[in-house]
Amino acid sequence: MMLAPLLLAGCATVGQDFATHKVDRIRIGETTRDEVQSMFGDPWRTGLKDGQRTWTYGKYRWSAFDDSQTTDLVITFDDEGRVASYVYNTTE
Repeated sequence: MMLAPLLLAGCATVGQDFATHKVDRIRIGETTRDEVQSMFGDPWRTGLKDGQRTWTYGKYRWSAFDDSQTTDLVITFDDEGRVASYVYNTTE
């Protein structure tokens, strides 16, 4: 029983799952913020990159005893609210 807290302390997960199978539906210059939100839900975090709005969807699992797993999608929107660029990465 004393080992359980040690095992639990050896891993951490942040972020949230998102529909990775929909990433290929994103079209640069066409897909809008509303469409992105419809596909993936609310972003895990938001920000600015070079003055343009960014949305990040991601799930990050770190473990001291196993391989870490990360999946993220960072979408940058232009001034008209359309996708300007995106980056999708996963270790799965």
